Amino acid sequence: MTRRNNEKITKNILMIIALSAVSALFLITGFIFAEGLPVIFKAGIFNFICGIKWAPTKGSFGILPMIIGSFEVMFGAMLFSVPLALLCAIYLSEFASARARNILKPAIEVLAGIPSVVYGFIGMQVIVPFIRNYIGGSGFSVLGCSIVLAIMVLPTITSIAFDAIKAVPMSYRAGSLALGATKWQTIKMVVVPAARSGIIAAIILGMGRAIGETMAVIMIAGNSLIIPVSPLDPVRTLTSNIALEMGYASGDHRQALFATGVILFVIIMFLNTFANFIINRAVAKK
Repeated sequence: MTRRNNEKITKNILMIIALSAVSALFLITGFIFAEGLPVIFKAGIFNFICGIKWAPTKGSFGILPMIIGSFEVMFGAMLFSVPLALLCAIYLSEFASARARNILKPAIEVLAGIPSVVYGFIGMQVIVPFIRNYIGGSGFSVLGCSIVLAIMVLPTITSIAFDAIKAVPMSYRAGSLALGATKWQTIKMVVVPAARSGIIAAIILGMGRAIGETMAVIMIAGNSLIIPVSPLDPVRTLTSNIALEMGYASGDHRQALFATGVILFVIIMFLNTFANFIINRAVAKK
C-alpha cells in the first residue's frame, strides 16, 4: 500500500511540474497578446503589418521593413547553411568512421553553445570588414547577418538531419547496393529521399532559430529602418527592433513593440508547428 501511495505521489508531482511548464507558456503567450493586440487593432492589422513607416512616437506603426528584413536574413542564412549542414550530416552518417564521428559530431554541436554575442563580435571584426573591403557597402548588411546566422544554425540542422538519415533502415541501402548502385548513388537516390521529411523538419527548425536570433543581428545588421533591396543593404529585424527600443519605450510605443513580438511569435509558432507536422507525418508513414 505504501509503495502504491509513493508511486501515486510521484506521478502527481511529475504531472504538476509538467503542467507548470505548460502554464508558464500560456501565461507568457497571454501577456504578450494582451499587451500587443490593442495597438494592432488601433492601427489596423493591415496597416500594422504592411505599413512601411515605423515612427511609434508619431503614431506610425508599420513593421513591413522589419518583416521583410527578418525573412531576407533568414533565407540568406538557409542559403549558406543548408547545403553545408546536409553534406556534414551525410558525411557523418554514411562515410565517417566511428572515431571520426565521435570527434566531429560533438565538435559541431559545441557551436550551439557559444553565446550569440561572441558570434556577433567575430562578425564585426572579421565578416563586416571583409564585406566592406572586398564586396562593397558598409559591411553591416543582410549578407553579413546571413553568414553569421548560417554558422549559428548549422549545428541544429546538422544534428536533426543526421538523426533522420541514420533512421533510414539499412535494408534500403543493402537493396540499392545489391541492384548495382554505387554508394553515392544509393545516398542520393535512396537514403536522402527516404529521410526527406526529417531533413525538411531540420531546415524549418533552423529557420525558426535564425529568425528568432537577436544579439548577433543587432551587432552586424546596421539596424536601418528601410526595406533592404540588396544583400549589401543594412537591415533591421523584428527581434532587433524590440531589443533596441524596449529600454526607453512607453505608452503606445511600448505596446507596439509587444505587438511586434506577437507577429514574431506567430511566425515562429507556425514554423515549429509545421516542422512537428512533418516529423509526425514521417513517423506515421513508418
